[in-house]
Amino acid sequence: MKILIIGDIVARPGRDYAKEILPGVIKDHKVDFTIANAENIAHGRGATRKTLEELIQVGVDYFTSGDHIFWQKGFEDDIDSLPIIRPANFPSNSPGEGHAVVDAGKLGNILLINLMGRVSFRSQLLDDPFRKVDEILEDHKDKDISYIIVDFHAEATSEKAALGFYLDGRVGAVVGTHTHVPTCDNRVLPKGTLFVSDIGMTGIIDSVLGVEKEIIIDQFLSGMNQRFEWENAGTKAFRSVLLDTQKGSITRIDL
Repeated sequence: MKILIIGDIVARPGRDYAKEILPGVIKDHKVDFTIANAENIAHGRGATRKTLEELIQVGVDYFTSGDHIFWQKGFEDDIDSLPIIRPANFPSNSPGEGHAVVDAGKLGNILLINLMGRVSFRSQLLDDPFRKVDEILEDHKDKDISYIIVDFHAEATSEKAALGFYLDGRVGAVVGTHTHVPTCDNRVLPKGTLFVSDIGMTGIIDSVLGVEKEIIIDQFLSGMNQRFEWENAGTKAFRSVLLDTQKGSITRIDL
């Protein structure tokens, strides 16, 4: 099975570039299943039904997310009817689900888990991601699962690496999202789990993580909060990784 995972898609420029690039990637690399992080897909923060459906039409099968998932008003009413999960260690009464068993047809069932790190986030609002993933894996130990993927939406590479080793041999892959900066540490951990600290962002990289660079520079110079505007012009990037479950490999596809 070949599974493509696309890093944080940022605002309209990220959606437009993903729509332009994705069909060719799926065809050229014979991708069987596609996952994308939708944390920033709508106006740079959160998701909407419309923005998700744009990407479904060009080949995305399922979405993961992160801390901004409910930023867009009303999305909490839509999340249960769309192929998307929110972080599993959100408060238990949050809308949506933190994991999903996805039927990939002849390829079998994929258990997709979304978690958030607690370093640099408001950790008092989040459950422990290590123990939460233990609970999910225990609940699914007797179910017919072909492959398990964890999207760990976290700031610190140390926390991502720790979770990778914690889950090594217990899940198929642990991939990091959130920092918008691609890392070159894609590798196979000692017990066989595929790992990368961060896939990176899809969108305009002549920016500061997708935001107009002048805004962020002024914020650093003035020390005052600024209203974010998302960059619409400049060099584009499509950041992703390809998991080959038969070869046991994780390869970057950066376009």
